[in-house]
Amino acid sequence: MALDRLLVASSNAGKLREIGEILAPLRIQVLSQRELGIPEAPEPHDTFVENALAKARHAAARSGLPALADDSGLCVDALGGEPGVRSARFAGEPKDDERNNAHLVQVMRDRAQRSAHYYCVMVLVRHPKDPEPLIAEGRWYGEIIDTPRGAGGFGYDPYFLVPALGRTAAELQAAEKHAISHRGQAMARLLGLLDAALSPR
Repeated sequence: MALDRLLVASSNAGKLREIGEILAPLRIQVLSQRELGIPEAPEPHDTFVENALAKARHAAARSGLPALADDSGLCVDALGGEPGVRSARFAGEPKDDERNNAHLVQVMRDRAQRSAHYYCVMVLVRHPKDPEPLIAEGRWYGEIIDTPRGAGGFGYDPYFLVPALGRTAAELQAAEKHAISHRGQAMARLLGLLDAALSPR
């Protein structure tokens, strides 16, 4: 199956930008579900992979296109893995990065353990009932800080310090971030799976 168009099952501008940048060298036309008027799918599940699969099937069913869904979030050790799948809504509805970050700083204020990681799972379905979805994951380890640094990225990036670099995710250039981030890792693995799936037998 040739893959020249791909629907990304997200309305998150930050995710769409990063995925588009990572896929740019492949010359795949990337469309968002918002462009096609497709509403966001419910995310009722307790795991990233279940939510990603539900989003990918939802988008493929409504567009007739292969669909890629990303479900990702921040998992903080001192919080037992929270906010996890609730990362986008950590401070409640409506989704808001500023309120989520303020809530994170508040609940972490007296915590000595600061370790955390970003997690991302990518799911690609070639059609809504694809029995063999391509699934890849990535983890990016760091620490939570109380004072934001950097103007790049999105979500919790200004508060996510990468100790080996001495910078937050929001202080990295886009190419630097894509090379090491959870989303960059997952996408690289997914592209490997996709290449194998598309190769002639």
